[in-house]
Amino acid sequence: MRAVIVDKAVYCDGVRETITGDISEAWTAARAKGGGFLWIGLHEPTQEEFDLITSEVELHPLAVEDAIKAHQRPKLERYDHTLFVVLKPLLYVERTSDIEVGEINLFLGRDFVISVRHGQADPLAGVRRRVESDPELLAAGPAGVLYAICDQVVDTYSVVSHEVEHDLIALERRVFSGEHFDVTADIYSLKREVLEFRTAQDPLIPVLEEIVKGRVELCASTRELFRDVLDHLLRVDGQVDEHNELLTSALSAHLALVGSEQNKVAMQQNADMRKISSWAALIAVPTMIAGVYGMNFDHMPELHWTFGYPLCLAVMAVAVVVVYRLLRRSGWL
Repeated sequence: MRAVIVDKAVYCDGVRETITGDISEAWTAARAKGGGFLWIGLHEPTQEEFDLITSEVELHPLAVEDAIKAHQRPKLERYDHTLFVVLKPLLYVERTSDIEVGEINLFLGRDFVISVRHGQADPLAGVRRRVESDPELLAAGPAGVLYAICDQVVDTYSVVSHEVEHDLIALERRVFSGEHFDVTADIYSLKREVLEFRTAQDPLIPVLEEIVKGRVELCASTRELFRDVLDHLLRVDGQVDEHNELLTSALSAHLALVGSEQNKVAMQQNADMRKISSWAALIAVPTMIAGVYGMNFDHMPELHWTFGYPLCLAVMAVAVVVVYRLLRRSGWL
């Protein structure tokens, strides 16, 4: 049976306290100490399963609906004193060169973080370990968790971008290898992956800009950290644009090469047809003359003439030579 709640813990004074009993009691105790926050990690919960969480933490129903159904674009929304942030992590499948897109939905309050993950891309166990080992991030509370998750997602974007670049270089080599590979389908496939990449990372830029500009009160103390994440994301955004342009150029070059090869084949076929037609014309001239004499007209005087037969052959030979020279001069032979 799958685990809906992947992890749950309370962090007070830089120390993790794993919740083994009632979530509400643990959270109340952390609030009483002051400075602590609750972090619950969920994976693909149903509405009934998520109701167990909303009974402890008051969340806006529209945000909850988005988190359960998933398929949201990266965004940042405010619901009273709660932030709802959507991120799209990526997973590069080396075996198929495909990019799988996941989704992370985050509910952040002054003293709680609820992460809802969909898909297999970018599990948050590593992020949690990073936060737990960094006193500065723990001190920042939910804002530190949001930074660590955003940083992990953007770092994954960089890795996927390099993998796409390697695929693109291999594709370009096939296009210009001189061998007649039909890579149109492969180019379109990679272009579709790049489009999915862009759909995941592009809307995240205004989200981070919103934080960096100081418009998100919860993240005021971590603006400099988010500025670094935004810088990395803008760099990836430029790389994705370059990949898309290079794929368009590779497709144009491939189609041009295919068209050139088709023209060569057509020209060769045309030349072959001209040669075949020329030889047919050479054969047709003596055939026509011989055909006239094959009609058995006894009254033709040259049939009874001693030099009639040799003269007929000579006329055939001269006619063939004349036609041959004309065809050679015109380039047909």
